[in-house]
Amino acid sequence: MDLATVRGIEHGRSVRLAVDAMGGDHAPREVVAGALLYAAEAPDDALILVGDPARIAASAGGPLPANVTVEPAAEVVEMDEHPARALREKKDASILVACDLVRRGRADAVVTAGHTGAGMAAAVLRLGRAPGVDRPALAIQMVTETGPFVLLDIGANPDSTAENLVQYARMGALFAERALGVATPRVALLSIGEEKGKGDARIQRATELLDATDLRFVGNVEGKDLVHHPADVVVCDAVLGNVTIKFFEGLATFIFDLWEQEFRRDLRGRLAYLLLRPGIDRIRRTFDYEVLGGSPLLGVRGTVIITHGRAKRRMVKHACAVGAAAARARLPEVIGDALRSGPSGDATADSGGADGTGPNAAAAAPTAGATA
Repeated sequence: MDLATVRGIEHGRSVRLAVDAMGGDHAPREVVAGALLYAAEAPDDALILVGDPARIAASAGGPLPANVTVEPAAEVVEMDEHPARALREKKDASILVACDLVRRGRADAVVTAGHTGAGMAAAVLRLGRAPGVDRPALAIQMVTETGPFVLLDIGANPDSTAENLVQYARMGALFAERALGVATPRVALLSIGEEKGKGDARIQRATELLDATDLRFVGNVEGKDLVHHPADVVVCDAVLGNVTIKFFEGLATFIFDLWEQEFRRDLRGRLAYLLLRPGIDRIRRTFDYEVLGGSPLLGVRGTVIITHGRAKRRMVKHACAVGAAAARARLPEVIGDALRSGPSGDATADSGGADGTGPNAAAAAPTAGATA
């Protein structure tokens, strides 16, 4: 989430962040280091590091600051585990304990670099879905030359229905309007062609349903259109969204690597770099996905931020900032209030609960993950 675009935040309100210290490829060392970086920059906010106290202490390398505490958790969901099975077997997993802290009012947001499927499942099981929400979705802001747009779902639901896509559109529009300040955001479906007849049966059905809503639906967009800001909210299923963001990230890295090779090739290249360096640095900052921190899980009764599984301390620090901003913006309350009786609310959809016993509880264990 691009913090520069977020509005309506209660800057004076301190928040408490439950950080899953054990989740991620580089946990706990990098996660703890990133959390401590944020704690130093935001001394009014409180951080709760959830995980093995001994490993957290070793990663901290010294006494914790006054605004950082530790909540013990004896287990962790590994990145290669099946999320639903792991959560059933590991009742003291760090991601479950972190979500419990939010459920009990001891924390305002969860931040995790762990398994995306486990993060979503734990959020649904412990916090429950917001009223009217069938399936939550992960949202991210994509960079364009005229400002960011919201893309969702990028990792929560690989088998979304047409009705799910419509609900993602509703949640994405609320996110763009209430948190980013976009009045009457334009909504589009990501498909293989701009024409309404293009795409599979699900996309065609979602197009019909979106046409019937009060959203500002502008139709389908293709992948090539994304860099030109074709809409303020672009909707897709998790598989397509996941592939899209990772391709963008990989392509940006590839291009900058090519530039570096060319500049190092000979003396003329090194001289050219000296002249072009200010502009290159500006472009690099534009495509620096680490500063986005993480993706808010929209549609659950609590603020949950899921960042890259390979995140290191700098990205974890930004993820904590995103968690604090999302908590201050009260995004879960905004979505819940709008969908409880809104036009996209599904009267048959159970909002879920802490015990995860709603009719869609089984859907809370996806295998795709944008950040796993």
